[in-house]
Amino acid sequence: MAPLTVGVVRERAAGERRVALVPGDLARLTRVAARGGAPPVVLVEADAGRAARHDNAAYAAAGADVVTADELDARADLVLAVGRPAPHRLRTGQVVVGMLAGRSGDGYVADLAGLGVTAVSLDLVPRTLSRAQEMDALTSQATVAGYRAVILAANAFERYFPMLVTAAGTAKPAEVLVLGAGVAGLAAIGTARRLGAVVRAYDVRAAAREEAASVGAEVIVPGVLADATGAGGYARELTADEQRAATAELAARVVRHDVVIATAQVPGRRPPLLVDEETVKAMAPGSVLVDLASGPLGGNVALSVPDRTVVTDNGVTVIGAGNLPSSMAAAASAAYSRNVVALLGHLLRDGELAFDPTDEIHASVVATRNGEVRS
Repeated sequence: MAPLTVGVVRERAAGERRVALVPGDLARLTRVAARGGAPPVVLVEADAGRAARHDNAAYAAAGADVVTADELDARADLVLAVGRPAPHRLRTGQVVVGMLAGRSGDGYVADLAGLGVTAVSLDLVPRTLSRAQEMDALTSQATVAGYRAVILAANAFERYFPMLVTAAGTAKPAEVLVLGAGVAGLAAIGTARRLGAVVRAYDVRAAAREEAASVGAEVIVPGVLADATGAGGYARELTADEQRAATAELAARVVRHDVVIATAQVPGRRPPLLVDEETVKAMAPGSVLVDLASGPLGGNVALSVPDRTVVTDNGVTVIGAGNLPSSMAAAASAAYSRNVVALLGHLLRDGELAFDPTDEIHASVVATRNGEVRS
């Protein structure tokens, strides 16, 4: 039987700089893929890792064949991606692994099913399952995003983050408010505290508030919502009345802070608007808001525009930062690559892909199989 051929594609989405497999993980992939079978052939599309600081020579030195896009498309049995490869690049019988948003409902996964492509989506890894933690790409990428959000904010904020006592006087520490204490929020809290800021956190989930307190944030307990925890530990979608009440309650808090990092998202749904336009315009000149939820469905902060920085007439900076991991491609790719190899180690047996529908991880991540979209 011919060895499995694995192909690593070059990402083509605008602004996407990550790569699905870094050279340092190629040997590990070979080990997990070859257990009980022949070692795989690894193809890497030319320049796939260049934006993440991995050139073609590094892949070749690690044992991969650097090939054209056409050759990879024709030969690869298993395609590794960060985002969504164009359907015209895939063919019947292939398996594609990436963050494919398997439950987004926009038709992409259905298109793959129609092509007879098996889609394995890392954003469907069951995050509450302890044995799946090393495969959890959403967590690894959210950690990068939370860290990067604070660095962006500190760069845009024209005063100090820590308290400084100097001969010219004392500079008070920045006051930072983190909205949403999930993985990205917790990373933001930790980073802002390490930079010396006074950090507060807000979340509608009781368990998340406890985690925020455990990493040193002063927790703002919502008066309008005791607990809005939904499936999988995410916040459930708020009703219109709940969202209005939460926005109104937050307004007085937000305007007293120098920096706001907004991270609240509901998978596949419009993110809650937590900071309205009136509140943005009431903030002090020089204040900074970073919206990690900014995207095509909206964001947490009014006036945020995906992948753009807006400065209001009153001097408030609003940063739409929906894909921060890509801006830190080297670290994000390294983490994502480890997630991919861990997942493949669970899916591969005797040098081949072996899907087990009774396994909770398999059942969760396989979005299409045998021409059907799996629920």
